[in-house]
Order: sequence, then structure tokens, then C-alpha cells
Amino acid sequence: MCKSQGIKRVSDIDLPKYRISLCKEHYSEWYRRRIQKTIKKYKMFSEDEKILIAVSGGKDCFALWHSLVKLGYEVDGLFINLGIEKTSEKARDIILAFAKRLGRDVHIVELKEELATIPSLRKIIRKPTCSICGTVKRYYMNKTARDLGYDVLTTGHNLDDEVSVLFGNIINWNIEFLKKQYPVLREGDGFVRKVKPLCKMSEEENRIYCEFNEIIYFKEPCPYSKQATSLKYNALLDQLESEFAGKKLDFYSNFLKKMHPLLNQRIQKKEVGSCEICGEPCFSNKCSICYIREKLDKSYSV
Repeated sequence: MCKSQGIKRVSDIDLPKYRISLCKEHYSEWYRRRIQKTIKKYKMFSEDEKILIAVSGGKDCFALWHSLVKLGYEVDGLFINLGIEKTSEKARDIILAFAKRLGRDVHIVELKEELATIPSLRKIIRKPTCSICGTVKRYYMNKTARDLGYDVLTTGHNLDDEVSVLFGNIINWNIEFLKKQYPVLREGDGFVRKVKPLCKMSEEENRIYCEFNEIIYFKEPCPYSKQATSLKYNALLDQLESEFAGKKLDFYSNFLKKMHPLLNQRIQKKEVGSCEICGEPCFSNKCSICYIREKLDKSYSV
């Protein structure tokens, strides 16, 4: 039975790791309260700030966007059309429909006009496709948010994403990456503030929120993500979670509470400069996107 707020009714979902059962209505309220608690705990943003959310059309970003609007925040969407055949245009249509439902704007960056599509880039750039895609999205998310005057850029990274990255960084002892793994990256030196309000909400919890709120989202996986290492890490961590409910949340929360402060004491801030070509912030004379542009120009001239 759902016994939330002193009201007894038949529950629609059991949450063993929290030791509660909830109906649809109270699940959505519980879900949004947890997001609000994360926002407040890590001082992500306030109600008077302009927020831009990066959306792909998936359940995580849609659950977050819907929740933030319900909580009273002013949040517009940003979709980077990667030009992936049979998926990008479908995702675009779903995003436009959802933005209309929320009554919010959505800004669209057409990658084929700005640089080149991901299918084209992966033929020229000798790096894993996920690496190329991540580099491109980070550049245009930051640039678009800053150019349009938004105070904050938020993404739909969930608990499973964060734990998978944390697990991989610990296995390889990537100390520099561990230092940066935090729910908030503060603004400065040309970078807007970046936040992850879903960092303590699981993928399954986001899916349930979408189902209970009748949110239609894009369900097709990226065709280039099949061999991603993170998926293999997730499979191992899912086995652990099935045996010990709540271990993912414990693992991540304890890292933030006990280990990150120790790493933070040793952080030596790198000097941020500006790209000599496009003027965007970077840590060398030339940013990654301008390097990619040079390779594209060379390949086209051959």
C-alpha cells in the first residue's frame, strides 16, 4: 500500500532500496522532491536563473525537463542534431512535440551546418565515435548556452551513468577525471555552469516517471554505442545492484562525501585560454573543434 502523506491507496510501484511503495501520483511527487533536494544540496541553480537543458529525446532528459518545469523553473531545451541516419530526425520530431507540451522553447543546432555530421566525422577522425560525439556536444552545448545568455546548462546524466564513469576512472586510476566528477562544474573562463540534477536518480526511476506521466520519448539506442565500455561496466554494476539493492547510490554518494573532498584539496587549476581560431575557451592554443575542422579541410582538399 502507498501510505504517503497519510493517505492509504493501492501502490503502483515498489522501491526496495528506499523501503517504500508509492502510487503514481505520490511517486511523481517523491521523484521531484528528490531532484529538488539534489539541486539545493549542491547549489545548482535558483528559480530566477535562465536554464538550458540538453535534450536527446530520451527518457532521462525528458523526465528532468518535465520535473524542472513542474518545480517552477524556467527551462528551455537544446537539441544538437548529429545527423545520424534514421535516428536524429525522429528524435528531433519527438523533442519538438514535447517542448510544445511543456510550453517551452527548444533551440536546435544543426551539426551538418556547423561542422559535419557524426557519420561523416567518424570516417575522417581516428578516434572512437563516442569520443568524437562527446567532444562535439560539449563544445556546442557550452557555446550555445553562453551565446544565448543562459546561466546554467543541465544534462540528463543519471546515477547509472555517473557510477559507470566513476567505476571506470577508479579501475584506471584516472585521478584528473576523478577530481572533475562532481554534480556541479562552476562557471568561469568562458564556461557556463554545468549541472546534473539526476545524478542520484537511476535510469529505471526515470523510466517509471515518464511512464506514470505519459511522456513519449525516443527509445532507439545510438547505433554507434554498441561497443561502448560504459555499457559493459553497467552490466557488471547491475549484477551488484541486483544482489545488494542501493549499492550504486551508496557507492556514488560516498565518493562525493568522503573521497572527492580529499581530491579537491589537491586540485591545481589549469590555466584556461582562448582558441586562437574561434575564440572559444580551451587549454591549448587551439580547441578540439578547430583541430577537427582542419582535418576536414584537408580531407576535402585531397
